[in-house]
Amino acid sequence: MAPAARAPDAAPHIPVLLRPLLRAVSPVTGVWLDGTFGAGGYARALLEAGADKVIGVDRDPAVFEMAESWVGAYGARLELVRGRFSQLDDLGADLDGVVLDLGVSSMQLDQAERGFSFMTDGPLDMRMSQEGPSAADIVNSAEEGALADILYHYGEERASRRIARNIVRARAEAPIETTLQLVAIIEKSLPRPKPGQSHPATRSFQALRIAVNDEYGELVAGLEAAERALKPGGQLAVVTFHSIEDRIVKRFFAEKSSSAGGGGSRHAPVQQKSAQFDVKTRKAVGPDEAELAENPRSRSAKLRVGRRTETPAEPVDRAAIGMPQLGKTGRKGR
Repeated sequence: MAPAARAPDAAPHIPVLLRPLLRAVSPVTGVWLDGTFGAGGYARALLEAGADKVIGVDRDPAVFEMAESWVGAYGARLELVRGRFSQLDDLGADLDGVVLDLGVSSMQLDQAERGFSFMTDGPLDMRMSQEGPSAADIVNSAEEGALADILYHYGEERASRRIARNIVRARAEAPIETTLQLVAIIEKSLPRPKPGQSHPATRSFQALRIAVNDEYGELVAGLEAAERALKPGGQLAVVTFHSIEDRIVKRFFAEKSSSAGGGGSRHAPVQQKSAQFDVKTRKAVGPDEAELAENPRSRSAKLRVGRRTETPAEPVDRAAIGMPQLGKTGRKGR
């Protein structure tokens, strides 16, 4: 997501993959919806690029408080709405474009009290909406097998079983309430990282954040909602930050851009399938060297863009697009 909101006189921070995104959707006209408003970097860029109006949506109430110092400059051209992007078709219709920038924002990572970061101590929270069960609730109440499933399927953590087992042992002595308490348990469960490797808690914190916020469910529902909300010719641009998200988006566009069904024979001809999207980015677009120098956090980001056709929207097969299924067969880690 976009970095933290800046003061009006501060130098702007360019959101991740902004330049390639604007090139891919150019020319920008009409009404757009930014489904992950964050600090408003994409929304401002779309308005400055030519959008008549941008609807900024976010489930985190704190982002709108941070934007109060600058949103007035855009008047009625910028409308802010608290909500989930999975419901974006209730917030806008006949849209010319939708932008989704997935994952946790820099401003959330930098606020220790939100509990997203494994680098600073804070309450084990991770709730983007600041409502509902927290990461601490999951860590302290989920069964060991369920914890292992979450860590493996949502974080691709190969040592998920070992970490889950150690979490259960630790919480039997005292509740796990802070980020650094959990980090210490994870670090004891894994070998010391080699130079250049990511922090041992990276995958586990990702997995818990995704579980707390139902990020994969939100993503698939948001892609379907965008399909319903876009007018013919409208564009959907999605920025992802890890392989599972990118796989879901890639397969969604593949399913929705197929021009024909599979199989068939001389007795049962192939059923033609109309496409809901024309894919504009056959391969995911990543950051260039200049962006990597500006923002190292962009290194894992990928952009995919599709243009809506006139074909009516249809639900997608979640299993076919790689939606992780907790409790299903498959390796759950050591």
